Amino acid sequence: MDRDGKRREGRSVKTLQDICISVAVLDELESILALQKIAFMSEAALIDDYSIPPLKQDITEIRDEFRHTHFLKAEIDNQIVGSVRAEVHEGTCLIKKLIVHPDYQNRGIGSLLLKSIEQSFPLIKRFELFTGRESRRNDVFYKRRGYKPFTEKIINEKLTLVGYEKMNFPV
Repeated sequence: MDRDGKRREGRSVKTLQDICISVAVLDELESILALQKIAFMSEAALIDDYSIPPLKQDITEIRDEFRHTHFLKAEIDNQIVGSVRAEVHEGTCLIKKLIVHPDYQNRGIGSLLLKSIEQSFPLIKRFELFTGRESRRNDVFYKRRGYKPFTEKIINEKLTLVGYEKMNFPV
């Protein structure tokens, strides 16, 4: 993906070794925010509501979030193609905004990001995340990775979030 979020022709992910997962830095937040807006367009389309919080977040808000949240990024050829963030509250790791550019989905990047963020918190006993109820693809994705639905939150008449949890058993 180039800086405008457009597809980069002629480059494909052949193996997961092509992907570099690392901690994001402050200077990369604009790129992550742009990617977030691209990635969440499909979620907004499912419910025909383009005012969902990930699409409304601005650079000031993501910078504020960065101060207390652990951000990871996935890069291919020094271009950010995915990201995830998490923070700990009362012994639970809340995973937020797992995103992969649409051109790079279904190649293992989301799985790698999820596993990496979980490994960033090895002593946490419980992981939690939320996704839109209408997103069947996300439901399957999280269940395959050991997450189980445990609650629903009605945000508005169009958006209901399903909460998923996964217990971690530190060694």
